[in-house]
Amino acid sequence: MFPIRLAFALGQVVIASTLFSQEQVPPQPLPGAFEAYFTTSSEMIFSVPQLDVNGSDRGAVVRFSPFLNMTGMLNYDLGGHFGLFAGLSFRNQGFIYQVPDTSVRYKFRTYNAGLPVGFKFGKMNNTLVYVGYELELPFNYKEKRFENERKEEKFNVWISDRTAPFFQSVFVGFQGPNGSTITARYYLTNFHNTDFVETINGVNSKPYAGLNAHIFAISFGYGLFDARATERSGEQRKPMDVETRAMRR
Repeated sequence: MFPIRLAFALGQVVIASTLFSQEQVPPQPLPGAFEAYFTTSSEMIFSVPQLDVNGSDRGAVVRFSPFLNMTGMLNYDLGGHFGLFAGLSFRNQGFIYQVPDTSVRYKFRTYNAGLPVGFKFGKMNNTLVYVGYELELPFNYKEKRFENERKEEKFNVWISDRTAPFFQSVFVGFQGPNGSTITARYYLTNFHNTDFVETINGVNSKPYAGLNAHIFAISFGYGLFDARATERSGEQRKPMDVETRAMRR
């Protein structure tokens, strides 16, 4: 009797498993050709300025900005190996300048809202190369001055005239099969407004006259053009449904 009961029980398990699997919603395929889809990514940025300060190229220091760098891309693939994109970005960008032969160091930073556009070629949602242009609006400016490693001055300005009203940049990058990306970016626009006039105690001056800095940046990210990475990230953030929570109690 025991083998019969065991066989009967196993049969019930198999039937229940089959019915359960049939009730599951099949996974949705990745976006294909001629379909628009959305991807998101964050990035860690290493930036260094190409300087010309009254004829000198000395004083550039590498800056690292790992936080508050986010991009969302609207993708439109024209086939399995070519696609277009446009997006919206939020970026923490700037540079560090060590005044040559002194202990004075400046840190300049802006928060930018950007509109990137471009094209990509390779294997869509996988290994590919991308090229693009971006227009950025700097909406918050911060400046710090250090002497002998001590912070002597710091201020923060919204929509400042100390920088160019818009930054223009070009970029090229590579996405690996696991969704990781590396991007090289060059800013065509000088960071500061060299004609900016500052008035202190009734005296006018141009603090950025002769300070020309075009930023070159290398950034590392994940899933910028990989819909699978965006879906996995969404699944990790998705809250448990009521039934799952009840089973775990």
